[in-house]
Amino acid sequence: MEKGGISRHNRELLGILNRAAKGPFDLPYVANSLNVSIEKAKNIVTYWVERGWLTRVKRGLYSTVSLSAAHPESQKEDSWIVAATVFNPCYLGGWSAGEYWGLTEQIFNDVVVFTSRRFNRKEKEIQGTSYIIKTISKNKFFGLKPVWRGQVKVLVSDLERTIIDLLDDPALGGGIRHIAQMINEYFSREDKNTSNLIDYIKKHGNRAIYKRLGYLIEILNIAAPDILKQCSQNKSAGYSKLDTTLSDKGKHLRRWNLTINVDLKGAV
Repeated sequence: MEKGGISRHNRELLGILNRAAKGPFDLPYVANSLNVSIEKAKNIVTYWVERGWLTRVKRGLYSTVSLSAAHPESQKEDSWIVAATVFNPCYLGGWSAGEYWGLTEQIFNDVVVFTSRRFNRKEKEIQGTSYIIKTISKNKFFGLKPVWRGQVKVLVSDLERTIIDLLDDPALGGGIRHIAQMINEYFSREDKNTSNLIDYIKKHGNRAIYKRLGYLIEILNIAAPDILKQCSQNKSAGYSKLDTTLSDKGKHLRRWNLTINVDLKGAV
């Protein structure tokens, strides 16, 4: 669909909205920005969408269209901006943060979102992008960095928090083999902060993270004796799976109280 003509008055209203909007918006936002009723805003938005001057991000959520866009329906909003709007309060983490911080060169099509809100499904598709949703308590919103995507500020887990989230739930890192590669990359970085790494594990509260981190440090021959000692001293009792995405069949490693259910030889 190509954009159709609109009246001068509508162009003026659209200009107001374009200047005000910093990412996707809903009907109440339009009503407030244009100082009109919700019903009037609904009629205006419907008209603009039909004429190709707005695009639907999802039901009830809209985005402005570039003036140069000949086919508005093909225009997609930045997936991180969509996440910050749809799942707020939230932050981007897992493999999405790993990509952002350069821990991996692997490209993932899905976006990992941590939110304090509950959704019926753990995966949601918007504008052709799949969002993997992880619900956590609000008191676990720490170790985050604000980044700007256009005019929108989006939260993303910092280096250390990214590592913690990956070790807490390996499914969000593409499995423990891929996470091992990211761990190896992390410890080679000059900008790492291992004090924060240990502090974050304590604050997070999942002591299985100590097990996985300690085991990976050993098997990857990473020179981090202080971290290794902390992991050994603080690991939880009972056995945990090394990779939670796989079955519990594997060798029991008493040293780390881990079920080694994946062979990491050749992982890095």
